[in-house]
Amino acid sequence: MENGKKRETLGSRLGFIFLSAGCAIGLGNVWRFPFITGQYGGAAFVLMYVAFLLLLGIPVMVMEFAVGRASQKSSTRSFKVLCPERRVWGLWGYGAWIGSVMLMTFYTVVTGWMLAYVWYSASGRFAGATPEAVNDAFGTLLSAPKELLGWTALTSLIGAAVCWTGLRQSVERVTKVMMCGLLAIMIALALRSVTLPGAECGLEFYLKPNFANLTANGLWSSVYAALGQAFFTLSLGIGCMAIFGSYIGKDRSLTGEALLVTALDTAVALCAGLIIFPACFAYGVNPGAGPGLIFVTLPNMFNQMPSGQLWSTLFFLFMSFAALSTVIAVFENIIAGLMDRLGWNRQAAALFTGVAILLLSIPCALGFNRWSGFQPLGAGSGVLDLEDFIVSNNLLPLGSLVYLLFCVSRWGWGWDGFIQEADAGRGIKFPAFLRPYFTWVVPLLVLSIFAAGYWEKFVK
Repeated sequence: MENGKKRETLGSRLGFIFLSAGCAIGLGNVWRFPFITGQYGGAAFVLMYVAFLLLLGIPVMVMEFAVGRASQKSSTRSFKVLCPERRVWGLWGYGAWIGSVMLMTFYTVVTGWMLAYVWYSASGRFAGATPEAVNDAFGTLLSAPKELLGWTALTSLIGAAVCWTGLRQSVERVTKVMMCGLLAIMIALALRSVTLPGAECGLEFYLKPNFANLTANGLWSSVYAALGQAFFTLSLGIGCMAIFGSYIGKDRSLTGEALLVTALDTAVALCAGLIIFPACFAYGVNPGAGPGLIFVTLPNMFNQMPSGQLWSTLFFLFMSFAALSTVIAVFENIIAGLMDRLGWNRQAAALFTGVAILLLSIPCALGFNRWSGFQPLGAGSGVLDLEDFIVSNNLLPLGSLVYLLFCVSRWGWGWDGFIQEADAGRGIKFPAFLRPYFTWVVPLLVLSIFAAGYWEKFVK
């Protein structure tokens, strides 16, 4: 409820699919997936990532949708509504909300990079530039705190402004346009990238598994990274999918909706790889170059294309759309939590969220310049790496585990309540015969990978 009014709803099933996919499709697909795939060995890593999506990601997404739809609340109150006799579950409701806030503390900064590159491309800054000059441009952006904070502020302003005007009026409509534009431009760019001279080496790296590559960074680190990427790309564990579940009716079963969202999300991630890796090998860029990969590889590719300035502008514009769709979706989750818990109206919650996220993003922006001496995870790391590690490798998998246990355990919501909600409506039903797998195997699998990843990263 919001000030005694009926809870807002989405206008259509397509709006729900695109909004959920918009939350999932973002920097996790077009920024994080290519560079982390490059760091952890290419095709072999992709296979592990897809396996985790099928074995863990889709079921947890169904569970988050179910918790949201059954409770009609955000994460801050959904556990309490469904299991009022055991308040301990409600603690994660606040943990999930904090996770959404923490995700935005670095996500808005990286989205600001995208917006900056829209301007750089449109203004012709990269036209005729050498690969070295393109590389230097990204370094120059990171070293300028005022510019970084300016683009971060613009990102926060856009997110808050869209959410300010309402769910159907802005959030749903804007996301539909962004998703359609993103899909069109990515298909065109993938077709161009795979036809570049030397692209076949990049395709082999990306599509032909070489399991020896997984051991370069440690086998368990690679498995741990694949698990974290699966949860990161679907925005699972921090209540984002639950909030969208709370906005839809019961005319469709949730398993089919989760399959559609995951398929769309995975298609975009795989398409991003088809753009990045052929271009990397065509232009001699290291595919394991890290977070700045697309800001070095793609401007060089565009410089070699007819009408390259136009293609570059369009690409970074729709990259910004992908990132902003997630910003808007997670802002909506944060705002819904404030409205549910504190009774604020949408406008007050949106204003507070925009200002708070901007202030909390300052450490990440300064971590590339004035605070660059702070290297919390070892030489070469920064605030972004720390925040990404906390969210991607801790809050997302552990939060997903909480949702799973809440839905299968008799001490939580319970299997019967979950199945009844998940299967309500037309469409694919949840595989109930796999209950022992979800009750025993999945929790042990997640905890084992989590512990092994920590051991290899910090102890071994």
